[in-house]
Amino acid sequence: MLEMRPNCECCDRDLSASGDDAFICSFECTWCADCVQTFPGGACPNCGGMLQLRPRRAPHKLVTSPGSTIRVVTPGCRTDLA
Repeated sequence: MLEMRPNCECCDRDLSASGDDAFICSFECTWCADCVQTFPGGACPNCGGMLQLRPRRAPHKLVTSPGSTIRVVTPGCRTDLA
């Protein structure tokens, strides 16, 4: 099972597992709303897939299934879009 990533892969901003400020693609690449607005067509810069608002994890489930602590950052995610 993949764990929810704790940050935006582009700007490294913290993202809450119970918040509504994260977007994911079918590969679960994770991006903040601000970075998604800069991606051409709103597509994932890694795979070109459609980005959707990431579902929130219910607070009571965060106790036994917390989000990941492993941060993933894609260097140059914005420069690759030019």
